[in-house]
Amino acid sequence: MRVFVTGASGWIGSAVVDELLATGYEVTGLARSDASAAALAAKGAQVHRGDLDDPRGIASAAGAAEAVIHLANKHDFTDQAASDAAERAAVQAIGDALAGSGRPFLLASGVAGLVQGRPATESDPNPSHGPDAPRGGTENLALEFVERGVHSVSLRFSPTVHGTGDHGFVSLITQVAREKGVSAHPGDGTNRWAAVHVRDAARMVRLGLEKAPAGSRLHAVAEEGVSTRAIAEAIGRAHGLPVATVPAEDALDHFGWIGAFFRMDLAATSTATRELLGWTPAGPTLLEDIAAGAYGRR
Repeated sequence: MRVFVTGASGWIGSAVVDELLATGYEVTGLARSDASAAALAAKGAQVHRGDLDDPRGIASAAGAAEAVIHLANKHDFTDQAASDAAERAAVQAIGDALAGSGRPFLLASGVAGLVQGRPATESDPNPSHGPDAPRGGTENLALEFVERGVHSVSLRFSPTVHGTGDHGFVSLITQVAREKGVSAHPGDGTNRWAAVHVRDAARMVRLGLEKAPAGSRLHAVAEEGVSTRAIAEAIGRAHGLPVATVPAEDALDHFGWIGAFFRMDLAATSTATRELLGWTPAGPTLLEDIAAGAYGRR
């Protein structure tokens, strides 16, 4: 099967490309730079040059593929509106290119913001609709294409997809701790983050491509919830830093924009995903990765 992957040189995308190539798929990866193109070519993947600001080019590559896995996102928190607009335009372009074909279209989303007060499940609908919603409402937009003959599947990733080389949320929180000389957590530290190792996430994506029915919502969740206190304590031990509490209302001042997420409870389950796909996470836990130096050491 020929699979077009956006975000193919990113943190999750690189692992997904490796997983697909190792299991016999032909992969074409979207690359916006010479370095990304060279990295993909070195792995044995084909390269399609472009970016999220070129929906026509993305549509062309999607139309030439037998399946599409859309993992790219600008993640520009300084201009969220532009980031969301580009994301929506790309999803619209892919959906239109695949309409009526029955071909798989797997889309990256997240478990954050689905529900409050309990772990999110696969049966929870995404409340974000329309272009002005978070991420441009793209999970719901992609799933709407099922009625137009697209085999759409939502990939909801944990807030931390961890491992050596991760430059995501935990890396940013670690950077703040090192800069400020203290590893802090918001409030009493009882709010929790779902977590998954990047290799487990990549395997779930491949199994979702092979097994998930159209309209499925899959959860890349290995740990239902790791407390922010435990995360802060693990970072403190790894870097020889004291651990402290920051009032939740001061999280943005202390952590910057990442504080808005670190003070949220982002727990989620993956029971339905495991049963549907036969997926069993096997990678290190988040705290094991931190202790092993995935985010640096003292």
